[in-house]
Amino acid sequence: MTSPIFVALDTPDLERAKALATKVRHHVGGIKLGLEFFAANGRSGVKEMAHLGLPIFLDLKLHDIPNTVAKAIQALRDLEPAVLTIHAAGSRAMMEDAKAAAPAGTKVVAVTVLTSLDGDDLQSIGLAADPHAQVERLTALARDAGLDGVVCSGAEVKAAKKLWPGGYFVVPGVRPSNGNAGDQKRVVTPRQALDHGASILVVGRPITGAEDPDQAARAIAATL
Repeated sequence: MTSPIFVALDTPDLERAKALATKVRHHVGGIKLGLEFFAANGRSGVKEMAHLGLPIFLDLKLHDIPNTVAKAIQALRDLEPAVLTIHAAGSRAMMEDAKAAAPAGTKVVAVTVLTSLDGDDLQSIGLAADPHAQVERLTALARDAGLDGVVCSGAEVKAAKKLWPGGYFVVPGVRPSNGNAGDQKRVVTPRQALDHGASILVVGRPITGAEDPDQAARAIAATL
């Protein structure tokens, strides 16, 4: 069985990203490349990482008018990412256009509420101060827009899966029971996230910041 762990290579340094991915490649199911990596290395950097043979989760969290997002995704088509993120808050129309523009093999998933936000943060931008309700609302919208799934915290994935039994659920911000939460506010352990319905788990610093990243990836995989 392929590991559900995607390691987050949040670094602008292409050589460091390649070295980390090479170290952990036998104990993870894929690699996540986000804005930090993409801003520094662009499409060519993604292509270079693809040579390692691991599925690529391109975490760009696109959020703009529907036409712009669709055209951006068309420009990424030849990279054929396994997973691509957009923001659910961009509207149903934006999500529909994003899915229509994506390659057939790419799972387009919508970010609901970032794991760095809590109720106070939502209230400060004019939303109801309940992350759980907001995740449910946006999960239903993503489902109705024809996307493949959503990104949500482990605290909400159980409710999201209940709303969308056939959905694909990406859970970031997971931390081993002995791990440091860092800047994440709504975290669970990898085992809890899987038990609650996660399809894949995004793990960054607990692996990439470890003295022995391969051993750290193996230790997390063992808990699953």
